[in-house]
Parts: sequence; C-alpha cells; structure tokens
Amino acid sequence: MSPTASQPPGKLPGVGESIFSVMSRLALEHGAINLSQGYPDYDGPQLLRDRAAWHMNHGHNQYAPLAGVPELREAIAELVQARYGARIDPDREITVTPGATEALSCAIATLVHPGDEVLVLDPAYDSYDPCVRLNGGVPVHVPMRPDFRVDWDRVRAALTPRTRLLMLNHPHNPGGTVFGETDLAALRELVDGHPLYLVSDEVYEHIVFDGRPHRSLLGDPALASRAFVVSSFGKTFHATGWRVGYCIAPPALMAEFQRIHQFTNFSTQTPLQYAIADTLSELPEHLAGLGAFYQRRRDLFLRELEGSGFRFTPAEGSYFQLVDYSDISDAPDTAFAMTLTTDHGVAAIPVSVFQVEPPPGQRVVRFCFAKEESTLTAAGERLRAL
Repeated sequence: MSPTASQPPGKLPGVGESIFSVMSRLALEHGAINLSQGYPDYDGPQLLRDRAAWHMNHGHNQYAPLAGVPELREAIAELVQARYGARIDPDREITVTPGATEALSCAIATLVHPGDEVLVLDPAYDSYDPCVRLNGGVPVHVPMRPDFRVDWDRVRAALTPRTRLLMLNHPHNPGGTVFGETDLAALRELVDGHPLYLVSDEVYEHIVFDGRPHRSLLGDPALASRAFVVSSFGKTFHATGWRVGYCIAPPALMAEFQRIHQFTNFSTQTPLQYAIADTLSELPEHLAGLGAFYQRRRDLFLRELEGSGFRFTPAEGSYFQLVDYSDISDAPDTAFAMTLTTDHGVAAIPVSVFQVEPPPGQRVVRFCFAKEESTLTAAGERLRAL
C-alpha cells in the first residue's frame, strides 16, 4: 500500500482571503455601492480598446519578448525622460510585466535572501509582506505617522546590519499622501550611510492633485541607482483587468530581475502591449489630464461628504480617500466597514488590514473614488444619512 503524503506546512500561515475580495463579494450580496476595491466602473480610452482589437486581428497574439515588445519599452523610456528627465535604456533597464504586483514580487525575489530584513512602512499594500516571507526574508514593519507620512526617524532607527531592502509606495495606498522634497532628502541621507536597496511602488504616479509634482525615484540618480521602480498601465488607462505593468532598474539589477521574471511569467499579453504603445503615442492628452480627471472625482466625493459625520483631509494622490468615522461610531474599523456595507449600502476597506499593529483608537476606512460621478453621488446620499 502506497504511503499517504502528509499535508505540507503552509508557507503563509494566517493569510486568508484578501479583504478586497471579501468586501467586493459582500457588496454584491447586499446590493451595496462598491467603493472598496480599487478599480473604476468605467472603461479606458476608446482608442486603447480599438488598438487592442486591431492587434488581435493582425497577428500579434503569440509570445512577446521577455522584456516586452520594443515599441512599448521605447514609449516608456520616452515617457520617463519627458516626465522625470531620466534617460532610460529601453533594452537593458525596462521589463514589461503582467501587472505591477508581479513586478513587485520579482523585484523582492531578486534582492531578498533568507534572513534578510525588509522594512515595510505601515499601512502597506498587502502583497509586500507575503512576498518578503516567501523569499525567506524578515518583514520589519515601521509605522507611518498618524497623518500617513513616513516617519524617517523611525525608519533610520529600524536599520540593522541585516537590512537589505526598503519598500516605498508613493502616491500612497491607502494614505493618499505623496512624497515632498523633504522625503527625498531624508531618503538620500538614509541610503548614503547604508547599503540599502529600494523598491518604489509608483503605480499612481500620474494621479496627483492640486498642482503637486510626482517625485519619482527615477528623477534622482543617486536613488535610482539602487532602486526598482514599478508602475501600472492598468491604473493609468482605467483597465485594471488587463494586468500590464512595468519595472525600471539599472542594467545589473534588471538582468537579475529578468532571470526570475522568465520563470514566474515569461511574457506579458502581446496585443495589449502594442495597444498601450499606440495609445501613449497617439493620445498623450490622456496622461496629461489624468490628475485633473481624478481630482474632479475626489472633489465631488468630498462635497458629497459635507454635512456627514465623517472627517477627512483631501487625498494628495492616488484614487483613494481616507475618512475618520469616530464621530459616527466607536466600532473597530473592520466591524464598521461590514455594517456600512450590509446596513447602509456602501462598501469600504478598513485601514487596519494594511497594518500589523493598528494604532489604538484608530477609526479610519478607505473609499475608492475611481467611479462614475453618478456612483459617487449615490454613495454620498447614503453616507450623509448615517
């Protein structure tokens, strides 16, 4: 009789279903307006979709090159030079990936060895910690300030000889904050005295408000020389289901990245890459107007919250808005988000799920305003009724 294989130990004990899936399913079950998961309820530019169909019908349906189709990599290099003044080699420093999350995973796998410490700034996007642990690393969670800005003194205090990597996210999800020049100065000072690598998650780089610039690490040669910078065309073109992102890094780092990428997901959807390249070239006004496009939605949503019991500071970037509900309820944020969905018909994400140790008394949830104006107006009516 053959022996029965025993159940292997889990590699991610304690990790269950994503809160985003949970809240979206709950919203569907209760007919709630879904402002929880971060995706638009509208499509990207018509040109983008037309070009995807054209390429599907004209022979671009086989494997793309490992690094991505040349036309898209060249378009990315041109975009980076125009935006940040950085000259990027499209053949040696860019890889197109099936989504930004895959790029983040490969970047972490490139750098992290068993026992390496990785600084994760809480609240943090939920893929960082698991990716670190899957590669044998040790996540070290460093709380941000109450205003969801980086506490650079705490980051510096967390450095040890085993620290290998610092995870950055700006514009920040869920905080909605963006880096200022003081943040880059503090980061330069930090890396100047420590052999530290950086992974910079900049997927909301084009969604910044009120005249603020996005300060990409790509615009700072000293920081870019030790960084993987990740972005997302899904966010940029309102097409999150297309799963097309990219990563930029110096040639030596990118060569190692591609060794891992080729065995993770060899190439990215070919016709979609061509369609994005065409759209970047033929519709530059889309990127130029993206900040204003989302600022109108942010401002509409905040006007809808006037007269409610929610308190807030307007988001500086991303398409998320945090609100403090402590004048409405004393319930923990997870319970409040559930009740908000089931009893009041609006789904949100509790901020505590992004934190290892949420601050005592924190009463904050995250709304996504990447929605049609009619959706935001309807949500506002329900939220004002609380």
